Amino acid sequence: MNFSDIGLTPDLIAALAKQNISEPTPIQTIAYPVLLEGKDAYLNAETGTGKTLAYLLPLFGRIDPRLAATQLMVVAPTHELALQIQRQCCDLAQNAGWPLHTLLLIGGTVIDRQIEKLKKKPQIVVGSPGRMVELIRLGKLKAHTVKTLVIDEADRLLSEESLPAIRELLHVLPRDRQLAFVSATEQAESLQAIASISPDLIRLKTAEAPMNPNIEHYYLVCEERDKPDVLRSLLYAMNPERAIVFVHRTETAEIVSAKLAYHHIAVAQLHGAFGKEERKRAMEDFRSGRAPVLIASDVAARGLDIPGVTHIFNLDVPTLSKAYLHRVGRTARAGASGVAVTVLTEAESHLPQRYERELGIAVQRIRLREGCVLKA
Repeated sequence: MNFSDIGLTPDLIAALAKQNISEPTPIQTIAYPVLLEGKDAYLNAETGTGKTLAYLLPLFGRIDPRLAATQLMVVAPTHELALQIQRQCCDLAQNAGWPLHTLLLIGGTVIDRQIEKLKKKPQIVVGSPGRMVELIRLGKLKAHTVKTLVIDEADRLLSEESLPAIRELLHVLPRDRQLAFVSATEQAESLQAIASISPDLIRLKTAEAPMNPNIEHYYLVCEERDKPDVLRSLLYAMNPERAIVFVHRTETAEIVSAKLAYHHIAVAQLHGAFGKEERKRAMEDFRSGRAPVLIASDVAARGLDIPGVTHIFNLDVPTLSKAYLHRVGRTARAGASGVAVTVLTEAESHLPQRYERELGIAVQRIRLREGCVLKA
């Protein structure tokens, strides 16, 4: 099946071709007619399956470019994901030749500039629910013209912490607005909230995809205190073009970054303790290649689609196989190949067997010897 088969307009097909996208993914195929008709829907598909385009393609078809008013609102849990969605909106509109204006609305930046840009009446706004609520309260973001609200990473935004802001957004939107909930994972709390907000929505779920076969999986055992030095040796030995190192805590990210920088390895950090400008600069450094290594927490890196990531290093180990799947899904995207290396202690050495059993993959043990990686 191609994009013509699902009814996508020639302009958008041509726009996707410029991004080297020629065939719809399963979630894009089933979501297109439902969202285009204006129905509420819950899109549930694994990471790396094209969920952003799954809702943007049909919802672009519902926007009137002649109307200078906000018609599509997309909320996301992190600044990085919001920026990524906004970039995709801009690329899609520009490549299709459509006169649509998209505005990023996130906290941690000067609100006066956002208020000034809102005077241009963008058709699409993307950002954090807190900043959008703030602008609505100020009377600067007009919600009465919004046709569709997308709640991306719904399992996080419908948690106890974020749900009040989402409910306030829903309260000010038109009663006939369309809702789209998007998530790679399902949590009981978020599913309950979705059911209460939109009891008649259509659930769109694709079958669980097997692990990307283009990823090679390895693990290495060492002492906890030696993990930063082992990571440095792995980086020298494997020479990744672009690598993401996952850790659990901000303190670990800072310690590892400092040790790598001491040995002249250019790194960027992405975690919750950073402000908006620091995180933006880190992403720019990583995307541009100025810092080929990104030290990231799960929360900060969630949902990111960064081209050219060749290696994933799990320095702090994911105990759940789903978390492992989410992390390593940052590499080998769009048909490329990738490598995932998990650095374990002896107490954690049972986890590769869990990944193998639950994910249907092979995880091979490796060791370092005289600066080289050897298969054990």
